[in-house]
Parts: sequence; C-alpha cells; structure tokens
Amino acid sequence: MLGGLTGLTDPKGTDWGERMLNTVASQTIRHMFTKSESVEVSVRCYPSSKLLQGSIDSFKMTGRGLVIRRDFAAEEIFIETDAVAIDFGSVLSGKLRLKQPTQAIAQVVLSETGINQAFKAELVRKHLENLTTPALTEISGGKPVSFTEIQVQLLPHNRQRISAKADLNNGELVPLNVILTIGIERRRRMSFTNPQIELDSVPEAQKEISQNLSLALVEALNNMVDLDRFDLDGVKMRLNRLETDGEKLIFSGYAEIERIPKNP
Repeated sequence: MLGGLTGLTDPKGTDWGERMLNTVASQTIRHMFTKSESVEVSVRCYPSSKLLQGSIDSFKMTGRGLVIRRDFAAEEIFIETDAVAIDFGSVLSGKLRLKQPTQAIAQVVLSETGINQAFKAELVRKHLENLTTPALTEISGGKPVSFTEIQVQLLPHNRQRISAKADLNNGELVPLNVILTIGIERRRRMSFTNPQIELDSVPEAQKEISQNLSLALVEALNNMVDLDRFDLDGVKMRLNRLETDGEKLIFSGYAEIERIPKNP
C-alpha cells in the first residue's frame, strides 16, 4: 500500500511522501522554539519511494519571529541541508528522527530590539551584575560593580554603540558610551574590539572613571557573549561571519545537527 501512496501527486506536483514529510517536519520544528510567528519547511524527496529507505534529498527551514529558551529572540533563522538519512518509522508516528548526524547551512538574523531584550534576560544579567574582578573593585573601593540599562545601537561596518550605567554600589551611577567593532571568534563567540570611548555627554568629574569602566564593560562582554545561547537541544551553531545591516545583525555559517530537538 505504501508503495502505491508514494506515487501519488497533487496538482502542484508534490507527491504524498513530500507532503507527509513537510507536515511532520513543520510540526516538529515549531516545537523547537518557545514562540514562533511562522515556520516554513520544505522537504524534497524524489522519487518518494526513497522515503521507505529513510533517504531525503534536501531540507530547508525558515523561521521568523522566533524565541529560544524564553528570552532570546531571533528575527529569522534559516537552515538548509543536502541529503539526509531519517527514520521512516518515526515519520509514520508523526515525529522526525535522524539516522545519523548531519550538517546544514545556517543563517541567523537578530534585530536591534531583540538584542536589547536579551540583555534583560537573567542568564545575561548574572554576568554583568555584582562583579568583583580586581579591575572593578579597585575603581569602586572594594564593592561589587553592576552594569545596567544596557542599550545597543547597530552601526555600519560591523560596529555597534553601547550605552550603559555602571552602579558602584555607593549611590553613584556612571554613564558609559563606547563604540565597538564586533566579530566572530573561534566560530562560537562574539568579539568586541577597537573600543572608541565617547565622553562628550559624561560630566567632567566622571570622565576618567567612565573611561576605565567602559573598558571593563568591554572586557566583561568579551568573556560572556557565547553564541551557544542560540543552540537548541541536539543542534550546535558554528558561525563563520557576521555583518550589520541597518537594525539587523546577520550571522552566517553552519549547524551541526545530531538529532531533532525536543520541546523547549
């Protein structure tokens, strides 16, 4: 019976096997995210008789308005693979399982708004609040220092402006403004280099301390912004390059897919 079904096509030329795979894959992929505005999946398998052996020709996924781990928003994630081996039995049960790991082309688009929202997440704040590194406690007289009210503005040529306040736990808030060049380090981590500290709007009495604290903030960012925030269960991103485009930050590279993620 399955042999007959895999030969059926609809008026658009899409046969039964591809339609079933697209339906199952769409349902599975949506469960990868805490929230999604849209998830479009396209699976190619021709002829569909190959599906019985668990072989498909290609897989594409475009997700928009995505939220990962409840706090990290991605405006768009695109993933595309070549041939993939899947467990046909899992498809019949409404699931999608890989027979073996695969790699996929990947692109992640973040919005300026989403980046700023991520700085409010507890997972990020704990790396920026109540810091006691020697460089900071020397400035604060031994008290923990927190960086708060962080705002990011994306700029052309892979740069960004960061504005923040440094709380010295003595009632003093120090304004910080710095322009940085952003890049990718070891395919896993964002790097922040070439700091240009802006002091024009800082009160004269705070200029020196603002400069020192701005450099300390850059160091803190370099130690914390790991792209595994956008990994999913069974999927690791390996990103080669980034670029700023208006109010968007675009990462491109590939994804190592060991298994289809479970529900977040």
